[in-house]
Order: sequence, then C-alpha cells, then structure tokens
Amino acid sequence: MHLLHQRGPLHDLPDTPEAYDAVLADVVEQALARLTPEGSLEHPDCVDDIGDTSLGITSLLAFAWQRGKDPRLPEAVRRSLAFHLRERVYVEDNPGYPNLRARNSGLPYARYVLEAGAHPIGDWPSTVWALLQAVNVLDTAEGLVDDEQRVALLELAHGYWRWLTEATFFNPQEAGNQAIGCVVGGLMLARHLPAAEGESVRARALQLYTDEIRAHRVRDRGALLPPEHGGAYDNNYGPISLSFLAQAHRVSGEAMFAEDGDALARYIDARLTGGGFDNGGPRYSEQHSAFESVLGLRYFSARIGSDLGRYRGDSRWARYACKPDGGVDGHFAWMLVWQIQDTTRWHREPSPTPARHQLRAGRVSVAFDDLMTPAVVEAAGTYWLAAAVGRQHGFGPVTDGFLMCRPMGAVRVRDLRADGLTAKLVTKPVVGRDHVLRHVRSLYVTDGETLWATVAVERLDGTPYLLAGLPYAEDDGDRVRRIAAAPAASAGALRLTHPRAGGAEHFDARAELLQEQAAFALAADPRGYGNPDEGWRHLVSSTALEAGPVPGTPDDLHVFAVRYGSETPITVAVERREGELVLTTGEFTAVIGPDDEKGEPRLALRAVSR
Repeated sequence: MHLLHQRGPLHDLPDTPEAYDAVLADVVEQALARLTPEGSLEHPDCVDDIGDTSLGITSLLAFAWQRGKDPRLPEAVRRSLAFHLRERVYVEDNPGYPNLRARNSGLPYARYVLEAGAHPIGDWPSTVWALLQAVNVLDTAEGLVDDEQRVALLELAHGYWRWLTEATFFNPQEAGNQAIGCVVGGLMLARHLPAAEGESVRARALQLYTDEIRAHRVRDRGALLPPEHGGAYDNNYGPISLSFLAQAHRVSGEAMFAEDGDALARYIDARLTGGGFDNGGPRYSEQHSAFESVLGLRYFSARIGSDLGRYRGDSRWARYACKPDGGVDGHFAWMLVWQIQDTTRWHREPSPTPARHQLRAGRVSVAFDDLMTPAVVEAAGTYWLAAAVGRQHGFGPVTDGFLMCRPMGAVRVRDLRADGLTAKLVTKPVVGRDHVLRHVRSLYVTDGETLWATVAVERLDGTPYLLAGLPYAEDDGDRVRRIAAAPAASAGALRLTHPRAGGAEHFDARAELLQEQAAFALAADPRGYGNPDEGWRHLVSSTALEAGPVPGTPDDLHVFAVRYGSETPITVAVERREGELVLTTGEFTAVIGPDDEKGEPRLALRAVSR
C-alpha cells in the first residue's frame, strides 16, 4: 500500500518558462472545451469549494492571454467573468452561518456550497479564495476586459475584503493559511484602489497580520509558527502558509513576512526527513499539498540556503487543483499564477548549519520533536515513527512499562562532525515511577548510510529495553510505501513486537490502516475537522522495535545500541575512563563527557580505521 499524498519531491517538477507555458496551454484547452453557454468554467463534478472556481479558471485564462495573446481568450474571459458577477456573488446572509459580526450587511461573499444553508462553515475561506482570484484577474485585465467589467470586479473584490474584515470574525477556523491568504488579498487589492483608500486597506491588512496572526503564533521545536486549525503546524497547510508569506513579501516588501517565512522555512527544513517524508498536523497527518507549496518552498529555500524542495507533494495536484478525472479545478488558481510569476530558483543543497531539532547526513536523518525525542528516523530509505507503549510515545529506555523520554528539566544538545561522521548527543534529566532522577544520554551517529543510536542511563531495575521505533514506510523509487518491518541490528537482543489487543487504540503496522486513518479514528471530531495529532496521542500500543541492553557494560549503567538501515550484526564496547564514557563500535569511537564548566556535555568522535 502506498501513501496517497506523498509522492515525488516538488523540486523535481520542471519549472522553466516553457514548462509553465505547456501547463497554461493545457488549462486553456480544457477551459475552452468546458465553457458553458452561461459562461461557467466550473468542473461538472464540482460541489464544494465551488464559489471561486470559475473565477479561478478565468484568472488563468487572463494570465495566459497576457503571456501569449491567444485571440480565443478575450471573449472567454469576458463571458466567464460575467458569469461570476451574475451567478456567484451572494449578498444575503447564508442561513446558519455562525461567524457574522453584522447581520444583513449586504456585502458580497463566496459560498463554499451553493445551496443556502447547506454547509456555510466554509464561506470564509471561499471568500478569501474568491478575493485572490479577483485581484489576479485585475492584475491582468488591462486591455482584456472593458471598463464596466473591470470596475464591477474591483467593487466586488473590495466588497469581499470588507465582508472578511468587517462583517465576520477574522479567521474563524483558526487556520493560519486562510488568515495569511486574506492579508495577501488585501495587500494586492490595495494596489488597485485610489491612493487614500488603497493605503487604508494596506494598513488594515498589515495590522491584521500583526495583531491577529503574528501575535498569536505558537511555539514548537524552538520556532514561532502561525497556528493552523488550533495546532502549531500541519504538514499539508504549513507549506501553503509559507507560500502566502512568500507572496506577502513579494507584494508588500515588508520585512516581517520574510522574517516569519524564514522561521517557518527553517522549521520545515528541520522536521522534514532527507527523503522528504513528513507526518503530523492538527488537520491532516499524511496529506500533502503539491503545487500550492512550490512558491513558498522555492522562495524560502533560496533565502535560508537549504533544499526545501525535497518535500514530497501530491503529484496528482502537480500543477493545479484537479478532480479525480484529472480535470482542472480553479480553486487554487492564484497560486499557479504566482508560482509562474516568481522567478526564484530552487536551492538544492542541504544547509551546512546544524539544526537543534535535526540530524542529517547523506541518506540518513532524524527529526526530533519539541522534547528532543526522535519523531521520525530515516535510514536506507526507510522511515520509523515514534512507537507507543502503555499510552506513552517516543524513543527511549523502558522499565516496568515506563518510557523514559520526557525530560524533567533542561535538555542539552551537542552537535559534532568528525572523520566523515555526523553526530548529535542529547542529554535529558528524566524521572521514573520511582521518582529517582536519572540522566539519559542518547548519542546518534551516522556515516550518511546507516544510523547508530546509543542510549546510556543509570542502572534500571527489572528487564529494561529500548523502545526504538515503529517501522512504517519506505521509498520504493518514486513513491512512499507502507511497511511493517525494516532493517536494523542491535548489540543486545532485538525483537519486533506487535500489539496483542486490537482496535483503533492499538496500531499494528501489518494492518492496512494508515497512520492518518488511525489518528482520525481516535480524534474527538470527524475526519477533516478532528485533530489527528490529538487522536494519535490516545494510541495505547503499537508495533515496536525493542532492543535489550548491551552486555558487559559497567555495573552502574544500562546501555542500549541500535543501528538503523542494516541487519549486519553489531558490537559495542562500553567503559569508563576518569569521568568519561567511551563507546567503541566497529565503525567509530565516541567519548562522552565530562561536562564542561557550564554543565554542557562534551563529545569527541573518531572513525575506526579499517
């Protein structure tokens, strides 16, 4: 079984002017064949997300005309624009819409579903999208539409802005991408209004960003992020927010959009594996956007100097939003326009600067969560997620059913590169069920092909083991495929266990259920509205790689060692030398400690000569 939405890296999509001309030519032919006598460009199967879609195709036709002056397009643009102005503008309140601040305002809005009262909750983002389609048409309308249509469209766009910012609560779904999109719409609209009115709209857009978005950012993994559907980051919508920040900076030149985009981009870079796999979010766990992310990932890859384009997108939406039959849908048309307009080139090399929440070299990477516990491990094209035992999630020593990975105090990190090896040492104070404070030292070392994870902790009672991950997926060339086992070796006993109980609370990697589906099954609200991250936290047990202690260690220590990406047997020798802990493998020798005068851990590393 393949993951549906994580396919090829987005920087693999050709982004030459010729490639984009071919995309637009395809859109033009589809649109001209679809155009109805009434002027509609909506896909015949479109039901929801419909209020802006015909206008979106109109904007693409106007943009294509601007680039190529196809003589067939002016009439199609005028007819389809007339259709939107006549048939898709609503000024009477939608029955049941809960987020109005002013009843019967008479201001225009776009509906998520055309039928009155059918599904009004989506009207706010649909109106944001319609505003963006409208300003894109205005940007390309010179010489294409007559003054009457242009003035009507400008009045409509201004009305959309007022409905979004006056008649309703701002950002009612707590969705960062929608909110930043609204700000972008205001910034673009301001350029078409008379000077005083335009400056007022621009100032209001900047104020909304400062007061309603920037002031409410959420911290995760050391970064301040625009909140998404009540959470810090969603792997589908987060890169779309990054695209909006790129456009906001392009349009306004305001430094805060670049600064916040840089922070979000570095966060994405750190949480994303080298192979482009990512999961997690308050709206979706595994669903990935595609062309909607290209602008932001490309723009900020150049700014931060890292290969953000490795992000795996949904290639079914490689160029534009589309329906199951592949037919173009205008819902995200504005992003395709901006993507083509922006001439930034992909930065294709990893950042050379170590990131606190990531270890990366060659084909190996570890993305660490906010507590500096691995969230995803990648080696040899295989991905391990954090496993679960007794409703506790993570990587770490387990004794008497208690997982030692949640810190009770400051977490210290030391990064090191030496002899062709890349390493990260993470030290945590951890309190167990016996209330004893112990220091867990986790050392991750890679040569770019396989990953060593060695964990040392004060002696534990019973029969402890290392919870070493949930094998979940692998690259099979150009797709990501589900797995239930992955290559690994341990210096102690190694076993792969599966939940004894069934049901949603026990995730068995051998079953067909995807992580996202399991997470939604455990969420409090329906799929698409529930929080899968919150649901996944209810997981009681999972398939798990479990490693026993390394034999022959000092009497006061338990040491665990696992190598990911190879099943070749490994050995680890452990000894103490005057306050140092020395770990010797067949590939490297690592010396941990003693701590420096500030209490920071020392680490030395050298490769073993062969």
